Amino acid sequence: MTSRQRLLKRSFDIIVSAIALTCLWWIILIAFIIAAIETRGNGFFVQTRVGLNGQLFSLFKIKTMRPSATHMTTITTSNDPRVTFSGRFFRRTKIDELPQLFNVLIGDMSLVGPRPDVIGYADRLQGIDSRILMLRPGITGPATLKYKNEEMLLAAQKDPKRYNDEIIWPDKVRINGNYFDTWSFQQDLIYLWRTISS
Repeated sequence: MTSRQRLLKRSFDIIVSAIALTCLWWIILIAFIIAAIETRGNGFFVQTRVGLNGQLFSLFKIKTMRPSATHMTTITTSNDPRVTFSGRFFRRTKIDELPQLFNVLIGDMSLVGPRPDVIGYADRLQGIDSRILMLRPGITGPATLKYKNEEMLLAAQKDPKRYNDEIIWPDKVRINGNYFDTWSFQQDLIYLWRTISS
């Protein structure tokens, strides 16, 4: 990706995220209040993720899960008992993802790119695969679209974490590597449209 392409991508991120936040702030506020009441805590879920050049940042989402002493994994399935009643709706409609528009606006993320991973995945990429870290992580992207039903897929596995680590994660690395190699602004627009329309 050239400097000009990076500038185009970043400019588009700033403009679209600013407009989206202006239009959708009230939905985020209502979701925040509902989540705070149901979880009896902060309505925002804040988690450290791996971003551009391997730098860590705080990702913002609407909280959709209760803390659990018996379920400590970061892998979430569709039948996860930690997910709240409102959380299932927020996750199904992707409302829980809306606060990430703020991450996009301040430069932690992009609208389109590899999903930001928790520590222990992207930060361990080696060799040519590490080129993925040269991209800002995105709200959506080709891997996200392919695995939009990831939670249901994981729920059907006997060992969800092992399936994620051995099957899904390597495939996402391959897809995101191809995204890096073949990036175009037009393709980003297509991924955004597919995300919004699906």
